[in-house]
Amino acid sequence: MRILIGSEKGGSGKTTVATNIAVELSRRGRDVLLIDTDPQASARKWADRRSQAGDNRPRVHCTERRGDVFGAIQDAADRYQDIIIDAGGRDSEELRSAMTAAELLLVPLRPSQLDLETVTTMRKLISLVRSFNRSLIDRVLLTQMPTHRLIRETHDAREALEELDGVSLSPSRIYERKAYRDAVTQGLGVVELPGPARAEVQVLVEEVIGLLEPSGCHTVTQCDSVTV
Repeated sequence: MRILIGSEKGGSGKTTVATNIAVELSRRGRDVLLIDTDPQASARKWADRRSQAGDNRPRVHCTERRGDVFGAIQDAADRYQDIIIDAGGRDSEELRSAMTAAELLLVPLRPSQLDLETVTTMRKLISLVRSFNRSLIDRVLLTQMPTHRLIRETHDAREALEELDGVSLSPSRIYERKAYRDAVTQGLGVVELPGPARAEVQVLVEEVIGLLEPSGCHTVTQCDSVTV
């Protein structure tokens, strides 16, 4: 599978989503490569912390690439079962070239007006790229969702996205949780920590596999139920 995490808005949790998907796939015995195309190199720094831990964590290979990354993704597809590409929060050569090689584009967005305003521009870019990659699947993934049930930001964001033509909204949910920050600083995935965040990532990975490898149940163990 070739999965791109990218958008035109910084701070929406792209690296968090990319690293957590990579860890969950590796825990399932899959050979995973994480490609960091962002000059900030947050994913590569996370991978360095993970490899330096020296314990029995499932390995996530990581490399940095800049510029036109199409060839690097195609080459890696011959050697790895899954490739996760972490793109920066802007329209760039890295994002566009990765979109031409990816099978699935996840667009993380916070439930905020500033994030939602980038959707139209992102849709135009996806339409342009589909001239070269007609099979690209895309999903908008709401992230950093408030956990308080009385806050209507998520509900309002979902309604706004559902009214936009051509937008496919992921049913998966990524909430604002301290566990995601803790995992990043330790080179972990939240699936390696206790708490409800692990179920969120497991559900997201099930969605991804279902989109790209729709052949029944893929879980090693049954997913936890998602708890807000």
